Amino acid sequence: MTDVTDDGLPDALPPFAELVLDLTERIPPGRVMTYGDVAEYLGQGGPRQVGRVMARYGGSVPWWRVIRADGRFLPGHEHRALAHYGEEGTPLRELTDPPRVDLRRARWDGREMSPDFPHGRD
Repeated sequence: MTDVTDDGLPDALPPFAELVLDLTERIPPGRVMTYGDVAEYLGQGGPRQVGRVMARYGGSVPWWRVIRADGRFLPGHEHRALAHYGEEGTPLRELTDPPRVDLRRARWDGREMSPDFPHGRD
């Protein structure tokens, strides 16, 4: 959801939020990045700042592809996330209770990203 100004018109997204959401949209189906991975890739912010962006603006992007560092699903959205993971074939560690994303197999490092996408990695 976009903020609304006093005159009722939508306010522009903060630049950091735009970067986070754009990167989230580029994560391939079946792959994930942690909140910290996103911040590191962009070379700014941290996991909490990425989480804040996702909580506030992430409903219009594939939010289930940005996860906690322990692979657990977003609290309160577990069933929706699990459905998306099943549709996309995201590798899970199903022997854990509750299931978690298998970060060793599902983690995406952004290497296939277009070279013109702004990021902090060399």
